[in-house]
Amino acid sequence: MSEVLPWLVVAPVVPLASLPILAFRFDRVGWPVAAITATVHTALATWTAWTVAVDGPTRFVVGGLPARLGIELAADALSASFLLLVSLVGLWVLAYTRRGGPRSNLSYALYLALLAGLSGLCITRDVFNLYVFLEISGLAGYALVALGDGRDAAPAALRYLLVGTVGASLYLLGIGYLYVATGTLNMSAMAAELVAVGHDGRLVVAAFAFVTVGLGVKMALFPVHTWKPDAYRAAPAGIAALLAALVSTVAGYAFLRLLLSVFTATLFGVNPLLGASLRAAAVLSVGAGAVLAVRQRDVRRMLAYSSVSQFGVAVAGFALATPLGLAGGVVHLLGHAVMKSGAFAAVGVVEAATGARTVDEFAGLATDVPVTSGALAALSFGLVGIPRSSASSGSGTSSSVRSGAVPGSSRRPSSRARSSRCRTSGDSSSDCTSNRGRDRPTHATGL
Repeated sequence: MSEVLPWLVVAPVVPLASLPILAFRFDRVGWPVAAITATVHTALATWTAWTVAVDGPTRFVVGGLPARLGIELAADALSASFLLLVSLVGLWVLAYTRRGGPRSNLSYALYLALLAGLSGLCITRDVFNLYVFLEISGLAGYALVALGDGRDAAPAALRYLLVGTVGASLYLLGIGYLYVATGTLNMSAMAAELVAVGHDGRLVVAAFAFVTVGLGVKMALFPVHTWKPDAYRAAPAGIAALLAALVSTVAGYAFLRLLLSVFTATLFGVNPLLGASLRAAAVLSVGAGAVLAVRQRDVRRMLAYSSVSQFGVAVAGFALATPLGLAGGVVHLLGHAVMKSGAFAAVGVVEAATGARTVDEFAGLATDVPVTSGALAALSFGLVGIPRSSASSGSGTSSSVRSGAVPGSSRRPSSRARSSRCRTSGDSSSDCTSNRGRDRPTHATGL
């Protein structure tokens, strides 16, 4: 059933094109259209994963041309896993935004564009089309960050745009070198040509370096991570959960796909310095991300910096170029995506219920939003690698949506959050004065 593959990209694009027209007549048509589309997309992704599990890898060449000349789409166990992740996480985050927002037609149109771009990244076997899908998902992500309510949303989106454009340009430069060396853009044909021309040529080494740095920007590895903390802090809670789960994760998959399908382990065997350099960069990202996360007081920024560290762990596994290392990196990417999206969703619930945004303001919230706090604790255990925590984190993801206050239901900070800000700033306003001596925050309303 290879004919399903192009529909994984087309399915979100068709309603995306019709949404602006429908919006002229219907004010709130965005969510129903996005929900139907995401459900259909999830069904297609599930069918693709089932087909791959039963019948093995499947491929489709657009236009019936030879794969070397045409646009090849393919799905194997690796790509089907990430495709299913994109669909399922995208669907549940869409359910989260139903109440938590943003709820504009524009936000849902951008959501569909992001879904199409990420799906294309998972199934393309053409290095240039990978760039195209990388840009589609990137442009949608930049605009989604700009939808934040705060004054820092636009600057954060602009920084994300500038840094992301540099990363995409470096990747494009790398595949340009690969095309010069091999004369093709198809991954399988490119790998065959590299065997003929050798993996030790300067063009090949330069191509790998540019591709690695370019996708490293998209993954937000240290030190090219600067866009991530501000973007995740400024974006609406639902958007932050979506971006944290999928954008960098699929970029990590793209890097692994190129490593396996184009460069292969032969590259590190012929150029051991490349493998050593990649491992060193990954370890640096692990350490730097952890140190920077510990220094943060804003919870969202702390989670963003922890992702810098977590992606370093995954890339370190890829850099080993061994079956165990590669498998460990894949499992880490998938697990991190689920747990980090749930963590951002839980943080969004707490923010809406109490107004808390810093570590100090989160203190003692277990008595006020117990289910959400428990979900966040379970997800945090998974993120730090506590054994047997992944299963509880999976249930914690859905609990963070069902429990506590629905994001957007209350924007008034809790007494504890206001008191913390007053102590920090020394404010003597009436709001601070009236709350002295009170430490019971507003309780969240259970769903």
